[in-house]
Amino acid sequence: MSSKTSSATNFAHEAATNVSSVTTAAVVALRVVLGWSFFYSGVTKVMDPTWTASGYLQNAVAPTNPFASVWPMLASVPLIDVLVQWGLLLTGLGLMVGGLVRWNAFWASFMMLMFWASSLPLERAILVDNHIIYIAALAGLAALGAGRVAGVDAFIESSSLVERYPRLRYLLG
Repeated sequence: MSSKTSSATNFAHEAATNVSSVTTAAVVALRVVLGWSFFYSGVTKVMDPTWTASGYLQNAVAPTNPFASVWPMLASVPLIDVLVQWGLLLTGLGLMVGGLVRWNAFWASFMMLMFWASSLPLERAILVDNHIIYIAALAGLAALGAGRVAGVDAFIESSSLVERYPRLRYLLG
């Protein structure tokens, strides 16, 4: 084998290894920053004893929203505040540490879908806004099994509980 071929082979191997490392770092970074955005939003709401979703649900939703009659009804349900506050905090924490990533990505996406639906009609976009972008990124993390990469899910999957109940893997990753 000539030295040119050997150099090209080494370069290709190093490039493939670096792409894998870069991809891994990008997936972990995306998971952590998305998790942080949910976590921080949840913490600020939990720490503020005056925070409530009712003001937004009763007053900020446009009258032309296709679900306009639903939001004021939800404003009178105290459980909504708890679900938003702790849902944001816990899904964010799970994403940051890479624990139950698929479960957390599902619920974070559900919250984003509700936030998107409450913001209709969109003022500065046609159908796709930041909520939909969050959903797409969360779906990507779930599909990639991002919790298995530098996350708690890798350890949870090797536990005896998951070996006994292998369907739990659908929540992990």
